[in-house]
This record gives sequence, C-alpha cells and structure tokens, in this order.
Amino acid sequence: MKLLLKRFPTPKGIFGTFGELSAKGELVCLTVEREWNNNKPSVSCVPCGIYELVPHESPKHGTCYALQQQNLGVTIYGPSLRTHILIHVANKATELAGCIAPGKGLGTVGDEWAVLNSAGAFNELMILLDGKPAALEIVNA
Repeated sequence: MKLLLKRFPTPKGIFGTFGELSAKGELVCLTVEREWNNNKPSVSCVPCGIYELVPHESPKHGTCYALQQQNLGVTIYGPSLRTHILIHVANKATELAGCIAPGKGLGTVGDEWAVLNSAGAFNELMILLDGKPAALEIVNA
C-alpha cells in the first residue's frame, strides 16, 4: 500500500505542520508534526520524500509504524541523522519529537492548534495498514 501525506503551509502564529494523509486518493486522516527546523533531531519534521513504513513495537508508544529512508538519513535504530520517527497517537505538535500524529479533525487543545481524536484516527490507520509494510510519500502542497 502507498500513502500520501500532503503538508500544508502553516499560518503565521500557529505552531506545527498540518497535513492530509490519503490512500488511493481517499482521505484517511489529518496529521500534525513539528514545524520544519532544518531536519534537526527531535525538533523538526522529516524532509519530504518517499519512506518505508515499517510495523514497530515502541517501548513508549506500543504498536505503531516507523519511517525509514536511508538516503534521507532516517532509520529506525541508526546510525543515521534521525531515528525512531514514528506514527503514533498525539494531538499537539509539542507532544512530538519529530514524529507524525494522525487525527480526525482540527481544533485547539488548550491554546495550541491540534488534531482531534488522534486515538480514533490511529486505530483506523492501523486497521488499514493491517500490520504490513507500506510506502509513505511526503510532499509539501
């Protein structure tokens, strides 16, 4: 399966990078990530490109998916510039360390823009991926 994550420009004053994740031209969920910060580990979203999505068991997040793309410096365990870039449950960009969180809607949590119902969107994504590897293309709109 191939997924497409289309990132949209973030309006000034809103922290985070928001996007739409689709499969076969159909919207699967919305996403939130950290803002682009020169690909710095833990504080930046990853570069645009095509990644392998690999089923992963995270000590912190449980069963999830990890991104891999050696040519872009992203691997699960390293050595590489970026490691453990996961798709997992979270609502706000500040809850992420370079990872991607799915959501079913957009709104605010406290005073921060966020995706809403991340757990529901994550569960639907996990059912769609069915524990199998996939491809994820990330582009800027």
